Amino acid sequence: MDARDLPAALTSAPPLIVVRDLSKRYEMGSATQRAAGQGQIVQALRSVSLQIARGDFVAVMGASGSGKSTFMNILGCLDRPSSGSYQLDGQAVELLSADALAALRNRAIGFVFQQFNLLPRASALENVELPLLYAGVKPTQRRERALAALQRVGLGERTGHRPSELSGGQQQRVAIARALVNAPQLVLADEPTGALDSHTSAEIMHLLSSLNAEGVTIVLVTHEPDVAAWARRRLLFKDGTLDETGVRSQFPSDAEITSKNWNLTPINKDGAP
Repeated sequence: MDARDLPAALTSAPPLIVVRDLSKRYEMGSATQRAAGQGQIVQALRSVSLQIARGDFVAVMGASGSGKSTFMNILGCLDRPSSGSYQLDGQAVELLSADALAALRNRAIGFVFQQFNLLPRASALENVELPLLYAGVKPTQRRERALAALQRVGLGERTGHRPSELSGGQQQRVAIARALVNAPQLVLADEPTGALDSHTSAEIMHLLSSLNAEGVTIVLVTHEPDVAAWARRRLLFKDGTLDETGVRSQFPSDAEITSKNWNLTPINKDGAP
């Protein structure tokens, strides 16, 4: 078996993500133009169907305008499809209210962005605590869990530093800790190495691969083939359609994954570990 294959326990489990005939249309133009039938329809996604297993590591690729960002926004519950269905852990996401979507995002999905999106005046610890604050976790528990997450990404000694006092790679590690602190079922990473040099990019990909080795499901958008090569599968979008699925990627031979005990307890519905 390939070292990058999923464990049997995960492949036999129900998939984490099931997308069927997913389409997304945008109507462009002013309200007056649309009312007069002069608006332009842009078809961002066209009948996309796929499944992503629990614990998988998937790279989403494609040129600008291919539909990959729209697809990721829908996976992240930031946008709704025009038609089709999206199930996350068996839940029909497209049927949820706006408040239920926000709760699902906070509870089940961790986000990592190219530009880190950290609060500039907040410390690393305070930035990582934010999802727990929104989840209603008590201050003592927030601090404990945020400290644990920062320690796991190698920043246990930088908890009081603000983003301006950290390197780009360290800021991205803070962002990854923030994404993990709620023990999400899914981590979505949008060009996580796009603002980093090649050496730091490799460090971040080692970290993401370590997380994936511990069972975290990761879906990332990238333009870079060498970054996509860390994933088990590539999803290639072209003109709103899924051009290629299930492509095996060659895992870098010098990338050794070190098993870690992350010990990040999921948040329950009452906002407590």
